[in-house]
Amino acid sequence: MGKYLAHRFFFLLVSFAAALLIIFMLLRLLPGDPANALLPADASPEQIAAARVKVGSDQPMIQQMRVWFTGIFKGDFGESYISGIPVAPEVIKRLGVTIPLTLISFAISALLASVIGFISAYKNGRWYAAALTGLTQIGIAIPVFWVGIIFVWIFALKLRILPSGGWPVEGWKNIGAVFRALLLPAATIVFMMSFTLSRYIRASVLNVLDSGYIRTSRSLGFSQVSSFILHGIKNAYVPVIAILGIELSSTLLGAVVVENIFSLPGLGSMLIKAIAQHDYPSIQGVLLTTTFLVLVIGFIADVIQRFIDPRLRRHKGGQ
Repeated sequence: MGKYLAHRFFFLLVSFAAALLIIFMLLRLLPGDPANALLPADASPEQIAAARVKVGSDQPMIQQMRVWFTGIFKGDFGESYISGIPVAPEVIKRLGVTIPLTLISFAISALLASVIGFISAYKNGRWYAAALTGLTQIGIAIPVFWVGIIFVWIFALKLRILPSGGWPVEGWKNIGAVFRALLLPAATIVFMMSFTLSRYIRASVLNVLDSGYIRTSRSLGFSQVSSFILHGIKNAYVPVIAILGIELSSTLLGAVVVENIFSLPGLGSMLIKAIAQHDYPSIQGVLLTTTFLVLVIGFIADVIQRFIDPRLRRHKGGQ
């Protein structure tokens, strides 16, 4: 297991370094100069030259890359071209919105998907199991932004029981207002993620319920539910753990999109604003953070899956 952890951690570092390089190169390959974010439409050649020196775009690409990489390892993501505020503290501040929204949405989605997936598998062939399966198909097909708009129309405009968006001025000092602000965005993400995840859980539970060891347990006098609880849950969720990691990453990325719908001051609104203003340091900071979190989630999911499944630990090179 120790050898596997060292190998997987090394792979995590290599993946992160490759992601840094890709983020840097893709932004530099886009048309236009980063200095344009600081310039008026009628800028003089002297102003253009001064702006390029300020943002460093007058330097060779290798030098720009070295400066950015060095800053990252020092915890310095640079300063916003527009506001002049350091990017790293701003990203950390906005994570205080994005991370809670992601974790709350994911926890509810996983619980709801487990219930839907198990019922549709355990009662496979019944009309309501078929209805649940059909409902998941419809849920997957609906765009997330449309769900958010419908929720705002129902709960904020018609019923007037929840805010349509925004964030309390006091922030986390007013817990009640924070949870009210997160409720509709979280419900939007849950609506989408729970349907997707439930399909994987249903397929895994069906596979376990049809297995030989469940039939053996049934022949010993245990009910199907008891057999599944005693012998099937662990086996059913081993393949699902990898999917949970992917879905948690999707929830994080979905939260970035949903934040913009509900005007939440998280990474999503920061990214959209930075793209509109061609603020490269802020774009890089957000992409760097989300990429790192997605890679770490994948790393944790792989380790948990190997820990609970002895077959993976016995695999060559996994000791």
